[in-house]
Formats: sequence, structure tokens, C-alpha cells
Amino acid sequence: MKKQAKSIEKANESLLSILTPIGIEIKRNSLIIGENKAKVYGIVKYPQKVDYGWLSKLTNIPKTIASITFNPVDSSDFIDSISSSIIRNRSDAVYNKDPLLQKRAERAALDGDKMIENIDGDNQSVGAMSLSIMPLSKDDKDFEKVCRKTGSAIASTKCKGRVLANLQEQAFKNLSPYYRRNKSINNILQRVMPMSTFIGGYPFSTSGYSDGRGYYFAKDSSGGLVVLDTWKRGGDRTNSNFTILGVAGVGKSTVVKHIAISEYMKGTRILFIDPESEYRDLCLALGGDLINAGGGSNGRINPLQIRDIPAIDEQDEIEGLGAMALHLKNVEVFFNLYMSLSEIQKALLKSSLIELYNQFNIYWHTDVKPLKNEDFPVMKDLYELIQNKSKKEPEYKELATLLKDIAIGGDSFLFGGHSSIKAESRCVCLDTFSLQNASDNVKKTQYFNLLTWCWNEMSKDRTEPVLLIADEVYLMIDPRVPQSLVFLRDVAKRARKYEAGLAIVSHSVVDFLAPPIKMYGQALLDIPCYKVLLGTDGKNLTELKELYNLTDAEEALLAQKKRGDGLLMVGSKRLHVDFAIPSYKFAYMGDKGGR
Repeated sequence: MKKQAKSIEKANESLLSILTPIGIEIKRNSLIIGENKAKVYGIVKYPQKVDYGWLSKLTNIPKTIASITFNPVDSSDFIDSISSSIIRNRSDAVYNKDPLLQKRAERAALDGDKMIENIDGDNQSVGAMSLSIMPLSKDDKDFEKVCRKTGSAIASTKCKGRVLANLQEQAFKNLSPYYRRNKSINNILQRVMPMSTFIGGYPFSTSGYSDGRGYYFAKDSSGGLVVLDTWKRGGDRTNSNFTILGVAGVGKSTVVKHIAISEYMKGTRILFIDPESEYRDLCLALGGDLINAGGGSNGRINPLQIRDIPAIDEQDEIEGLGAMALHLKNVEVFFNLYMSLSEIQKALLKSSLIELYNQFNIYWHTDVKPLKNEDFPVMKDLYELIQNKSKKEPEYKELATLLKDIAIGGDSFLFGGHSSIKAESRCVCLDTFSLQNASDNVKKTQYFNLLTWCWNEMSKDRTEPVLLIADEVYLMIDPRVPQSLVFLRDVAKRARKYEAGLAIVSHSVVDFLAPPIKMYGQALLDIPCYKVLLGTDGKNLTELKELYNLTDAEEALLAQKKRGDGLLMVGSKRLHVDFAIPSYKFAYMGDKGGR
């Protein structure tokens, strides 16, 4: 006994201070545990028939703690008790005058027969089970909400529960890991049932998720592997697009690089639009083309160069518009993003563009495939044409002034020359970090310019899988010119027809759901079949919950903002996943973000 006393004296005080609450207050029907309000419920009655997985509905209620005890008992005593109950119920079924009570007695006798057959015939074990549930929360309103959910969950499983009034202290001890079972609580809550009923309470389905081919994507909450083939079609999986959302620091860049490396290994061509220079090391490690799209000599894309690409709008494709007509639509969006024009100025600019193309022997149905980069006009040509017109027609004078900066001024380094971009490798990084100090209109205009080039790369070969990863997509959104977002949405809709995919990466959901652009932004977030939602909070979490109909458990998962933990949606299926990434991949990721 002395040795035992010594061991108690040497208890680990630091561990005890972590495990035990700061303070506790016992009330008749509730508890105050540290900063949390709590209440312990006990299940005092179970239905005669239970559904598969019934117990998981009670033990997985958000913001609750559940405790289950199951002690094996002698099955012979239990069978004798059931036999007596069957005899009594059969007697009631014959002699009771109330038809309702007769029916209930008959059902009870039949259930007893089945239970005896299962236990005695199949030699099943039985045991005494008790279940207690404790909701807890710091906020009074939230606590009442959790208590109502607990009561609803108990009722939905056809169980009967009650608050353990005047026994909250004993119930808390019985539920806590640092106390032994309390006899008074067990006497109230213990009910004898077959082992199969207890085990069947949990839906022990096979962990993991597999398409049978593809690559390792993540691990589920049970540690099972999630293996996806993102190019698989069928059922509710109609495209290979991604939505990847999460605040800074939760592992978003790491997940994006993990997906990019896996897709590259599978043979997919990868295109990055990279505003933060996060993917340049990965691109170089994969032997790709690193292009300075923020003003570098090798990254210029001439906005006036017509590319022979499919119509982004299905109606245009049906009407069979030529390359020049289709390109003029993109040029119109380009100039709307770059500067504010009146309707008259837009009309003058469009007629000048048509005249300029004609001067370069390019007409409505000209085949532009044989033409070289130098065969197309540049911004300086357009500026000189409009300036010459302004000498005779004064209405062109203001338009010429507006075009001067993009043609021969400070913005000509981005837009004022022939295309110089060359990207033939299977990994291309369009680095736009140099645009950080540029004005908002220049940023949005260049991102749109890059997006039109990327669509050309995605659609020119229908047999080659191409994945465009657009990071910080909120930079491409302009409520004043929703056509840029419409273009991005249409890329997401049409990419599947060209064996291509679009990955939308952003930390902000609110920007997509602003009232002026919600009808386009929401579609852009909804279209992808693969959605990776990582930690977030505040207004973004509220918008996500409404957008994707998140459950309380899913909302709580995202609110934790645990790095690498998130919610994966594959079509209509939802998985809690942990992105446990193989160590060899980190050697490719570099030291800028995603570490």
C-alpha cells in the first residue's frame, strides 16, 4: 500500500492539468466545464428493431461527446428472460381485449422468437450496453441548438433519451476518460442486447475510395487510400475540372502541386497561371517552360493576333463564325477591361479594327493557320490608324489618346508587340508576379489575354489531356466587365469536349458571389466535378455552407483550419480527406508556398 501511495504522489501534474477542466460547476440539469456549458443525456430505451448504422447517428453529432460501455453477460440468463417475455406477450395477444395492445404483444413475441434464434441458434454473444451523450458549447444560443439536435437525433433513431437530472456529476464522471464507470449511472442506462446489434450500429463500410485506376490522391478519415482517375467519365462525373478553395496557410498550394505532379506523371500537360511565383520551381524541376508573362521578352501575347481556336460560345459555333469574327468578340472584352469606353467609341474602335485587319489582308473568312506572328497587326498599327483618322474626323481624337499608352506608352511592354511566347513542353508556367505593382485594369486585362492563349493550347489537340491551373482567380474577376468571368465559365463548360480541365484556385469565395456577378461566379464554382475545400472561416465559410449545402460536421471540419485536412467532393460523393503527400514530391515543390 505504501508503494501505491508513492506512485500516486508522483502523478504527472502537467498531464493532469491538460486533461482535467480548469473549473467545474454542477447544476441540477447541466454543467459548467471551464468555459463550456454542458448537459449529459442518457439513452434509457432502444427500439425493438434498429437500422444498420443506427449508432453512428448518435455518436457523430457535432459538438457532442458520446460514451459507450458494453459488458458481455451470460446469454443463458438473457434467453430465460426473453422466454418469459415471449410467454407473457403471447398471453396478452390472446386474452387482451384491446386490439392495439394485442397487435403490439404479437409483434413483441415475434421479435423475441427471432432474438432467441439469433442468440441460441447462431451462438451470438450478448452484453449490457449503456450510452450517454454530452452536448457542449461556449455560446448559450449555440448550446441550445446542439441540445435540440441531440434530442432530434435520439428521436430519429427511435430511442428514448432523457437528461440525467440530479445526476450530472455522476454522469460526467461516467463519461470522462479519467474516472471509472459509475454504478448508479450504469444501473439506469444499461440495457442487454446482442453483440450484432451493437456492432451493426456502426456503418463499417470499406474505407477508402478507388476508381480502379488513376493515382493516389489523399487518405480518407479512416486512413484508407483515395485513388482517382480525374479523366473518368460517367454518372455524375462529366468533366475534369477542379475547384480548390481555402484560406492562406491550410495547405492549398501543397495540394495544387501534389495534383499537378500526379497529373504530369500520368501524361497530362500542365499550364499554370501563377501570380505569386509559387510554381516556377516545380515547372523547372519538371523541365518545363517558365515564361515571364508580366512583361518579359519571352512572354508577350499580341492581343490583336487571331488564333484559330474553337468558339467559346456554343451559339457562335452553331452559327459558324469565322476566326476573325470570333476574335473580335475577345478583343472587345479586352479593351473593356483595359479602359472605359463610350458606346460610340466602342463602335469606332470596332470599325477601325476591321479596317486594320483588311489592310493586313485578313478578312472575315481568311484562314489564319498559315500566318506567322509577324503577319498580324500590333497595337502601334491600330494607334497610328486611329490617329490618322482623328486628323479628319474629330471623334477619333479622344480614342487615339486613350490608346496611346497601350501602343507606345508604359503598357506597350505588355501588349505593344508581336507575340513572342513559345511553349512546347508538357509543363508551362505563366508567371505574372511582375504585375503585382501594376494597376488593376492592367492586371485583369493581362489575365484575360493569358486565358485566351491558354484556351488555344487546351483546345488545339482533342487527344491530349491538358489541365489549366489558374491560381488566385479572384484577380481575374471584374464586376464592371462580367464578360471576363463569362469567358472563364464557358472554358469550364466546354473544356470536357477537348479533353481538357480547368482548376480554379482561390482563397476567396465571396468575390465569386458578389451580386453583380453571382450568376456567373456561382456557376464557375459549381461546374467542376472535383471540389477540394480546405480550412476557411468567416464570410467565406458562410457562403460555402450555403453554396454546397454543407452539414454541420462538414462546416466544423473546415472551421478547424487544420493544415492538409479538408473535404473532397467527387461528383455527389463527399469524403473527409487528409492530404498525406509522399515525401519525394516535396523535392519538386521548391521553397515558395506549398511546403
